[in-house]
Amino acid sequence: MKTTLKRNLLPTLILVSLSALLCGCANAVTFAQAGSIEPVGFWYGLWHGMIAPIAWIVSLFDHSVAIYAIYNNGGWYNFGFILGIGGLSGGASKAS
Repeated sequence: MKTTLKRNLLPTLILVSLSALLCGCANAVTFAQAGSIEPVGFWYGLWHGMIAPIAWIVSLFDHSVAIYAIYNNGGWYNFGFILGIGGLSGGASKAS
């Protein structure tokens, strides 16, 4: 039991650390700025979905971090976001 925990702990810590580091790539804009920015699509939605869990935790402590781009193009961004967060594959529920 202890060896399994130790074996799984290192990859988990590395994954969480890399995810937290990559969350720095997400930007937050105001509603006023969003009107002048070109809307983002599927690929940004996919990326934002993948980093959403970590970005949400960071957003609890830093109000300049957002987990969802308000300057998106609608359906394709939303589809990418859902895919990125793992919504269509069942996410973590598949592991149980």
